[in-house]
Amino acid sequence: MKHDPKLKTLSHDQELIAHAYRGLAPLSRDFDRLETALDHLQVASGAEHVETIRALRAKVQAFTPAVTLIGQVKAGKTSLVNAMAGTPGFLPSDINPWTSVVTSLNLSPRRTKAQQRADFRFFTDAEWANLLTTGGRVGELASRAGADEELAKVCRQLDAMRDAARDRLGERFEMLLGQSHDYSYVDPELVQRYVCLGDDLDGEPGQGRFADITRSAELFFGQPALPIPLCLRDTPGVNDTFMVREQITVNAIRGSRLCVVVLSAHQALSNVDLALVRLIANVPARDVIIFVNRVDELTDPANDIPEIRASIEATLKSMSIPAEAEILFGSAKWANAALSGDLGQMGRDSAEALLNWARYQAEHGALEKDTATMVWELSGLPAMGQAIADRIAAGEGAAALSRLGGAARNVAGAISAAAAITDRQIVERRPAPVDASKLENALDALSTEVTQTLSNGLATLTADLDLRLGKAQETFGNRATTALIRHLESYGEEIEWTYEPSGLRLLLKSSYNVFCAKSHKVAEEVFHDAASRIQALFEETFALSHTGYTLDAPQGADPPAPIMLGQTIALDIKGSWWSRWWRKRRDYSAYAQEFRALIDAEIAPMADALTSDHAAPHAEALQEVLKSFLAEQRKVLMGLAQRSAPDLEHLRKEEAKAVGAQTDALAAAQAVLTDIGSNRREGTR
Repeated sequence: MKHDPKLKTLSHDQELIAHAYRGLAPLSRDFDRLETALDHLQVASGAEHVETIRALRAKVQAFTPAVTLIGQVKAGKTSLVNAMAGTPGFLPSDINPWTSVVTSLNLSPRRTKAQQRADFRFFTDAEWANLLTTGGRVGELASRAGADEELAKVCRQLDAMRDAARDRLGERFEMLLGQSHDYSYVDPELVQRYVCLGDDLDGEPGQGRFADITRSAELFFGQPALPIPLCLRDTPGVNDTFMVREQITVNAIRGSRLCVVVLSAHQALSNVDLALVRLIANVPARDVIIFVNRVDELTDPANDIPEIRASIEATLKSMSIPAEAEILFGSAKWANAALSGDLGQMGRDSAEALLNWARYQAEHGALEKDTATMVWELSGLPAMGQAIADRIAAGEGAAALSRLGGAARNVAGAISAAAAITDRQIVERRPAPVDASKLENALDALSTEVTQTLSNGLATLTADLDLRLGKAQETFGNRATTALIRHLESYGEEIEWTYEPSGLRLLLKSSYNVFCAKSHKVAEEVFHDAASRIQALFEETFALSHTGYTLDAPQGADPPAPIMLGQTIALDIKGSWWSRWWRKRRDYSAYAQEFRALIDAEIAPMADALTSDHAAPHAEALQEVLKSFLAEQRKVLMGLAQRSAPDLEHLRKEEAKAVGAQTDALAAAQAVLTDIGSNRREGTR
């Protein structure tokens, strides 16, 4: 994580970015300390630990928390991402919003201009085939619900989209699917070739050429003002015709822990935004930040913003979203003006809104005297940066420090144990040999037992999840059809009836949460048991109990949030297809039977996804953590066993080397590692 400590001169815009993300500085210092400890361990260790230390260093340097921005089309996400990255105008924002590209800005304080690059991935044949044959998610829902007119409309729109793509790309269209384009540089013109798409491209050559088929854009460039690397992920709006964007956004959120929901001040949490609310309802509230953008378009921000806040809080409460989700207000337009140093670009109305908001803020606290810095503060970007920093430091950052710090402490313990064995062999001159075969057999038995215990425990929990999901489906289906029959008996079929599916999501989420809690407990117990038994085996085998060889149990990553529970299902759509579905039924039994079939068809894919895409991969990840831990400790103990029989002269030479730099380096590493990740070690989560 360490970057060059030489003094670097930051430009004014970089100083603003540094100020916004200053809350990440303590985390950066902790990672620097961890790298320093690894430097010491490298000096203190023998060849047997080189690969382990190198792997730990790579993980430290690769730590890049991701922040995913989601929101309604035209809420200003892209302008906000530009401001958060300190790159005004870099990503195209004023475009026709069909593009379904997830654009990730991978920022690093260490990356030089020569190390910049861009990777673009296209949709695969299968993804396009699914879109064209089923009509995407809308096509699936329309087909399931018998909404023939909607399905036909979707197919016509897809045909037009395909024809436009072929016109743009010619014969290369099919050949490009599933491919990628990689570049050793990145600039706005290149990005617009793959991300920018509009019906009228103003004759710009190459602009938007590949945007029809681009699925993701990974951009890598430097931002020296950041304390640590950071990935900002811009997603498509969720309200597109085929729900392609919704599916892409769901996958993007799963790939990062922190989510920023961008709303427009003029339509914060309107009906269109209910799709967003459904998504964030399945993200832990501590990992959600709500940013209400475009306050520059309000005529009276001082009075409008408190009303908007109250409205959002009421909507979130009605959707059972905990109050911990932080709500911030600001303007990407103001932020980009401050970064560019051109405050005149704001326009008269925006400037008046700024003055209104500045007067209000001045009455409730101090404002910066420097104009550009004041505008930056009023834009809400510093508050956003601090909120992001707080969540990364307490969540993803703390977890990474705990995992990596524990692994480094284990290396230090192994080095200390090796030194103690060498000391004893020199003192005793003829130490009792270690039975390596016996040790290996004991490790085999231990590994088999703990691995089987974890595997059995997770298999039981996965099977239990399947049962719970089945019961949830049965419970919701029974409730819904019972309510339908009651409606028909009371009002007949002339009055339409609908059923709110939030209860379904709650039942499924509850089942998954039970699995997550129990799988964490099972894994934690097995991990700690494995660590304590390996330590006991060391003490028994080598007759050493005071060597500093104390094992930190490994830690598994948190389970993925069930974001897909928020995706749109047929029961969410209250459009004209529902009226036709209602009118087509012939009698009460037909209503009940066909509605139950619709419910089952909607629930089955969600339940399957919770098991196959969430629970099963999480169980596999926990087993892989245990497997890696056991392999590493086997390597350490068998390496120590080899020290029981070398010749005495070799040991004396090794001891002579260790007395100096190696011993000092080990002590320095242990001093640094004492408190890194200590909170997690004590059980806080």
